[in-house]
Amino acid sequence: MMKISINRQYFIDQLNHSLKAISPTTTTPILHGIKLEVTEDELILVSSNSEISIEITIPTEIDNEEILEIHQTGAVVILGRFFVEIIKKLDGDFVHIESTSGNTTTISSGKSKYDLQTYDANQYPLLPDVNNENAVTFPASILKNIINHTVFAVSTSETRPVLTGVHLESHEDGLNFTATDSHRLSFRKLEDSSYSLGELTAVIPGKSLIELNKIIADSDETVEVYFSQNQVLFTYRNIRLISRLIEGKYPDTSRFIPTNFETSFTVSKQEFYHAIDRVSLLARESRSNQAVKLIVQDGQVRVSSQSAEIGFADEDVNVNNLEGNDFKIAFHAKYMLDALKSIQDDEVSVQFSGEIRPFIITPIESDEITQLIVPIRTY
Repeated sequence: MMKISINRQYFIDQLNHSLKAISPTTTTPILHGIKLEVTEDELILVSSNSEISIEITIPTEIDNEEILEIHQTGAVVILGRFFVEIIKKLDGDFVHIESTSGNTTTISSGKSKYDLQTYDANQYPLLPDVNNENAVTFPASILKNIINHTVFAVSTSETRPVLTGVHLESHEDGLNFTATDSHRLSFRKLEDSSYSLGELTAVIPGKSLIELNKIIADSDETVEVYFSQNQVLFTYRNIRLISRLIEGKYPDTSRFIPTNFETSFTVSKQEFYHAIDRVSLLARESRSNQAVKLIVQDGQVRVSSQSAEIGFADEDVNVNNLEGNDFKIAFHAKYMLDALKSIQDDEVSVQFSGEIRPFIITPIESDEITQLIVPIRTY
């Protein structure tokens, strides 16, 4: 038994967050649903899959405005995506939800009424328990930046599951974050001892961080992060997101980042990005050769690509502080574009150790971010 009335627009916003933890591929039928648990003074929404769980607490009032009216306490599990679509399409400022003693819940607003089949809330799995022994608090804007700097480089292949996550490594001076798919690597350090978690290391699934990034705002609001042996909990506003941690030993990636360079230059990030984006149009269409080439010769830098089916494109790039030897290198355009997009600075440094060795892109104003790309061998 359960009966509530709730502000429809606010409810939609919260339900959209809940949907982030519902997987359409789950084989457990009840996990297609969202659990609504009504207490004397709040509504708790719970959604979960094999990787993440989200718990959202909705109070009766926000800033002295009534959001939720509780008529009867209780709990029910309603099919998630269909339920949310109904709420979105209803008219009226408030939605009325009432469950009976059977397995039916009535949703009504204005002249519309739906009777939906539901699950027994007692059968819904309990959320993982995360203690607060290892805890750190971030401003949401910093955590959002860290995710943006790293998560795009995680592997999408389950061949090596540990590479599908971002590796967090704590030390006495702060935290290091690393993501790699073996073809590129993104490294972000946070040098501030107040963030240190001792000698803790953890691999957080990339998918979980992507969903968290959609929830948190670029603001000074705080995100509290708690680590247990195999789970991590993020608490933000009225939302708790719990993610499993990936098991396995993350590779030692520090040895892959070069420290000696044969050629380097600085360049406007925007100009470099757009030049590569333009010439890569042909590479994207090529069936045999999707590489973009970068040529340093006689004090000039040029990027080019070709497609046997379409033709050839090249473009000169204005660079500064060009030092070192003439050479050629080829790389996957998407990796370079992703790396450049993740850096906020106007100017970047690009440093090369040889034609077949990884090269790095860094902001010139900071050493916090390192983007590494493995070149493509061309014959």
